[in-house]
Amino acid sequence: MSSRTAVDSEGSWFEPDRVAELRRHLPITYVDVVPVRTDVDGSVAEVGLLLRASGAGQIVRAIVSGRVLIHETLREAIARHVEKDLGPMAMPRIPVSPVPFTVAEYFPTPGISPFHDPRQHAISLAYVVPIDGETAPQEDALELSWFGVDELLGDSSPLDEMDGGRDLLVRRALAYMGAA
Repeated sequence: MSSRTAVDSEGSWFEPDRVAELRRHLPITYVDVVPVRTDVDGSVAEVGLLLRASGAGQIVRAIVSGRVLIHETLREAIARHVEKDLGPMAMPRIPVSPVPFTVAEYFPTPGISPFHDPRQHAISLAYVVPIDGETAPQEDALELSWFGVDELLGDSSPLDEMDGGRDLLVRRALAYMGAA
C-alpha cells in the first residue's frame, strides 16, 4: 500500500451512526475478492473461503470483501482487504488492471438481483486474486479454508454455506477462470 493511502485514507470514514444513515441513502462502493491458489501452469487449484458470523448471527462462508475508501485506488483497496482478512504474509498478486471479472449489485430488498445485503445498496467490483504466501484468518474471521474446485462444484458444497448471493459470485469466478 502506498504512503499516500495511509495518509489520505486515515480517518476518512464516518462514525457508525453516520455510515448507517449514508447506507440508507447512497450506494457504497466495495471490492469482493475471491482468493485462489494456482498450480504451476496458472490453473486454479483451490479457492479460499472464510468462516464468519453474519450480521444475522449465523455462521457463514465468506470471501474477502470491503469498502473502497476516499483517495484509495482499487488496487490499494484489494491489497488492504486481503491483508485485513488473510494476514500480512498472504502475498497477493494484485491484478495489473483494475477491471473486475464481474460487478455485483447488492440491494437491501431481496429479489432485485441475485445479490442481497440487508444493510445497504452496494456496488461491488469483483476480482480473482492469486495468493502466494502464508494465510491465516484475521479480524472477525473464525477460520480460513482452502477448497479444491471439484469440492466447490460437487454436492453439499461449501458454497451452500454462503449468503447474500456470494456463492454465485464464486461460481462466476470459477467460470471466468475456466474452472467450472
